[in-house]
Amino acid sequence: MTNDPLDMGPLERALHRLQEGWDRYRQDVSDLQIRDGLLRRFEFTYEISHKMLKRYLESISADPRQYDGMPFQDLIRSGNEHGLLRGNWEDWKRYRHMRAQTSHAYDEPSAQKVVAEIPRFLEEIRFLCDQLRSRLS
Repeated sequence: MTNDPLDMGPLERALHRLQEGWDRYRQDVSDLQIRDGLLRRFEFTYEISHKMLKRYLESISADPRQYDGMPFQDLIRSGNEHGLLRGNWEDWKRYRHMRAQTSHAYDEPSAQKVVAEIPRFLEEIRFLCDQLRSRLS
């Protein structure tokens, strides 16, 4: 990874790894070890995605400092205003809640809820990657 804040590599690799985990999980949904790995991949893909969103918004802003300490909801709104996100604030609020669940309450019902949302999250991150790639090329 380079120090370039607009390096797409980490996000693209995270997306690829999450898709790989999803495909593997679908082959045997009873394999809890694979499911747990899928949840970890969701966690790091989520973290990288919103950091990349923030970095891109900073890079196109006349005042990048406006994004320092910006509430998450406003960051998502700004991403939507720039056409970078497929989903709205409610979608991203749900992804954020899912991320919190995986790190604080690793119980069966929570894990199942998070796994059920991964296909939708994959679509969201593909959209973000596509939007960023087209603007950075």
